[in-house]
Amino acid sequence: MNSPIDLKNCLQEWNHFRSVTGIAPIGGEEHYQHMTDLLDALLADAGGDENHPVMPLVDIVGNLIADYEATLPAMPETTGVDALRFLMEQHCLTQRDLPEVGSQGVVSEVLSGKRELNVRQIRALSKRFAVSPATFV
Repeated sequence: MNSPIDLKNCLQEWNHFRSVTGIAPIGGEEHYQHMTDLLDALLADAGGDENHPVMPLVDIVGNLIADYEATLPAMPETTGVDALRFLMEQHCLTQRDLPEVGSQGVVSEVLSGKRELNVRQIRALSKRFAVSPATFV
């Protein structure tokens, strides 16, 4: 790497590469989606091989994505109870509509924080709402 850099040629090649790939600091949601799609394609091509020739490009694209995500507002902390309340609202459900949790009294205790969801309830809610069990943890 001690040879002189042909900057003119390098910039021509870079501009061509950038125009083909879109690799540049991310400037918005559409570009972000493009870059995450590109990262997915690169990772699929590498097939889990850490020594695959595409891995340095994976690092570059991953860093650009991480830099962009660091500029986004942080997601608020939520609990499993918050998720349950949200899903109840979205599905227009009352406490009586959740037999997976138990009686209306049990649901009330869960929603008020007096009782935690158990594993059986979490599994049932996860299945009912087609979400990950982690949603309720």
